[in-house]
Amino acid sequence: MKELAWERVTHSFLPIYNENSKVLILGTAPSVKSRENNFYYGHPQNRFWRVLAEITKAPLPQSIEEKKDFLLAKGIAIYDVIESCDIQGSSDSSIRNVVPAKLSEILKTTGKIPIFGNGGTAFGLYQKHQFHETRIPMILLPSSSPANAAWNLQRLTDAWESKLKPYLQND
Repeated sequence: MKELAWERVTHSFLPIYNENSKVLILGTAPSVKSRENNFYYGHPQNRFWRVLAEITKAPLPQSIEEKKDFLLAKGIAIYDVIESCDIQGSSDSSIRNVVPAKLSEILKTTGKIPIFGNGGTAFGLYQKHQFHETRIPMILLPSSSPANAAWNLQRLTDAWESKLKPYLQND
C-alpha cells in the first residue's frame, strides 16, 4: 500500500456559531473531502449530518447554506480543535506539528456552553491544547467518521442523542 504524502493543512473555513448557540462540537481537522468542499464533514460517508438530522428530527441538510442554517437554527456551533497541522490524507493518527485553533472568539459570543468532541483525537488534542484556557470540560462523542466502522448509524445516533439532546433547542 502506497504511503500518503505529508501535507501542511491550514483550516480554510470559518467556525459556525452565533449568540444562540447552545453547544459547540469540535472535530479534529478538515478531511481531504471537507477541504475540497470547503465545509465541515464533506465526506459522503461521514455520518455527522445524518446523526444531527435524526436527533433534531429535521430534514437532512444538503447544501452548505442549508447546513449553516440548520446548525444555527438548532443551536449547534461547530469548529475544529486544529488550526493547522501536518497530516497524511485524512488520517487523524498521522497528525503532527499541531497549531491549536483559538476558541476565545466563539466562546465570547456564545458564552460558556458545553463543548463536545467528535472522536478521541479531537478529545485528546482539546485536553492538551485548549482546556487549560477554556476551563470547560469536553464531553466525548464517538467519531462520526466512516473510519469508525465499529459504530453503526443507529448506535452512533443513540450515543450522540443521549449526550447532546439535553442541551439542544426545542422547535
